[in-house]
Amino acid sequence: MADLPAPPPPILEVKNLCVRAGTREILRGVNLSIPARQAFGLIGPSGAGKSTLLKCLNRLVELTPQLHVTGDVCFHGQSLYAAGVDADHLRERIGIIFQQPVIFPQSIERNVLFGVRHLGRVPKHEWSARAERALREAALWDEVKDRLGESALRLSVGQQQRLCLARTLAVDPEVILLDEPTSALDPKSSEAIENLLVRLKEQRTLVLVTHNLAQAQRVCDHVGCLLRRDDAGELAATGPVAALFEPSQSPEVAAYLRQRD
Repeated sequence: MADLPAPPPPILEVKNLCVRAGTREILRGVNLSIPARQAFGLIGPSGAGKSTLLKCLNRLVELTPQLHVTGDVCFHGQSLYAAGVDADHLRERIGIIFQQPVIFPQSIERNVLFGVRHLGRVPKHEWSARAERALREAALWDEVKDRLGESALRLSVGQQQRLCLARTLAVDPEVILLDEPTSALDPKSSEAIENLLVRLKEQRTLVLVTHNLAQAQRVCDHVGCLLRRDDAGELAATGPVAALFEPSQSPEVAAYLRQRD
């Protein structure tokens, strides 16, 4: 029998990651491999450190000074925490979307182009085309194409969340981190975002924090479950989404899943 080909290396690899706030442990000993061009879900109870782990994946955790990170995160096999890594360039390649839309009191177009303008890598004559492409990819272009100069604050919450996604897409990231992106949205807007994520993972890697287990099953290919043990978040299980929801899962994970039914 011919040998099976080796699986491709992960795009992101978390190695013995620990996060502390003073003497309090938030995350302990997390080891995780995230495949490229798939959606990886992070589930678990509140306080298990899911959002903290997400922010470690593009070093956004550094903006909270009291947090101390040990261990490592590798992107394409290279440490994100090595000396000389440019955090701005890193966050261009690994973008993030938050639970509440972060909208600037500016026009729709300027919101989309915020990262493009800040990074200065795209010539100015290409900005309009870049904005249109990002808005189309976020399925928002047809709704706003005739009012790009209007304030983004006039958009609905669901439109604002898609605008945040367009702003991230405008800098062409390889990975998009999403921290409960639909929890503040109505069911119709949530469905629109989910449909977008399913399409986006064909070209990009997604890491999705969600408390909605049905959403994890609809969107994600692999899932990791973080649980609290001795007041710190630990990775209790990880694997293909179908396997993680099987009844034979570990008692701890099964108990958490029953609570969320």
